[in-house]
Amino acid sequence: MDASLSISNPHPDLNWSQRMASGTGAAGLLILVVAWSGVSLEHPGWWLAAALTLISAGTLWYAYGSYYGSPPGIKNNGVWFKALTNRGLWGWMAGIAMTGLYILLYFYPQYLGLRSEGPNTGLVGLFDHLSYWLKDKPGGQWFVYGTLYTLAILIFGIKFIWKYRHNRYQILRTISVMFFQLSFAFLLPELLERLNQPSMDLKNMWPLNYYFFFDWNLDKLLQDGNLGIFFFGWGLLMIVVISPVLTYFYGKRWYCSWVCGCGGLAETAGDPFRHLSSKSLKAWKIERWLIHGVLVFAVIMTILVIYTYVTGRDSILYINSYVIRQWYGFFIGAIFSGVVGVGFYPILGSRVWCRFGCPMAAILGIQQRFFSRFRITTNGGQCISCGNCSTYCEMGIDVRWYAQRGQNIVRASCVGCGICAAVCPRGVLRLENGKVDINQRTDELRTEYIHQPERKQ
Repeated sequence: MDASLSISNPHPDLNWSQRMASGTGAAGLLILVVAWSGVSLEHPGWWLAAALTLISAGTLWYAYGSYYGSPPGIKNNGVWFKALTNRGLWGWMAGIAMTGLYILLYFYPQYLGLRSEGPNTGLVGLFDHLSYWLKDKPGGQWFVYGTLYTLAILIFGIKFIWKYRHNRYQILRTISVMFFQLSFAFLLPELLERLNQPSMDLKNMWPLNYYFFFDWNLDKLLQDGNLGIFFFGWGLLMIVVISPVLTYFYGKRWYCSWVCGCGGLAETAGDPFRHLSSKSLKAWKIERWLIHGVLVFAVIMTILVIYTYVTGRDSILYINSYVIRQWYGFFIGAIFSGVVGVGFYPILGSRVWCRFGCPMAAILGIQQRFFSRFRITTNGGQCISCGNCSTYCEMGIDVRWYAQRGQNIVRASCVGCGICAAVCPRGVLRLENGKVDINQRTDELRTEYIHQPERKQ
């Protein structure tokens, strides 16, 4: 298709390269579906390699067909005209498929081929060959999940870099999340397990890692020798020193946009859906109640489990810590962060979990809002009210509302992804780390609340 025609057409059809790429990726997915169905494949290791290669090649080829030969700049052409990205039929089908996969992973892994006795079969059995190669042990549903999760961040990360290749900040932070996911979250824990050593995702911390203070985890770390004790000390250091200091200097973006795997998947695989997040005042109110409610729940649960661990009692004030942790694990750790948090990308936007449920984001947001040096500064005199910044804010912040007033953005929910600045045609927005002026911060927060009724409902 002619490049000029694709730019002028607000909803262009797929070109031949994108169609071939889609077919290539679909062939890889077909192999996984065939294995999932229980069909016995000879040389399953080769079939797995073929499936992952075809999926990766198809995705990268699609990106090549989308961006090659086009001028640098944001390419969001036609997102409201495509059934996948405008909550159309394909979007709902994708949401249902991802939600269904998460339900199987969390609650019905036997339907994926996980076996309590004997060798695994189906999809889990197919991935066992990669698991044996990495850690000399069979995997499970979480190894399948971790592999696909990491692969998604890597291949969609490359696509993201190509799309935002004109913006150095976007390139660097995407490389960062790809590195941390591949090395810290996936390879390092698997290789440590191969060496019969305690393993831990070194970038994960409480309260996102809500089971850090659970009795079984503390016993495992404290009884696994020097390395286990190091992991325990590292976890505490992350909570009380590293995280607060980095948040003071750089805001919550150091974690949410540069390190976190949840944010990494949302930024890469979830990028086509970022405009679907609601910017209404009602959504903001729900967001504040939900995310801080989850944080309170996590704090209460952690106090209870630590009390149980230290005293050996099962409950305090007739509240059983084991029941509380089961509730939290089911409703927050599984349903909210997994099933809804990722499965609803095509319906509610890419940062559903980060915006409405993540207790880590809540803690970092409180510090960013009141004590951090990070803020997004605005030059209201240059704003033309195009609305790009608000449209593509995945955290549902009505950035234009601030830009029109020349008001700095210090919202607790802002993850500092910088997309609002990247899509601004006038250079109105800048991500900055300045000195904390308590009086200025107080004035900014007061202005925000005074003018809330002006914002769209």
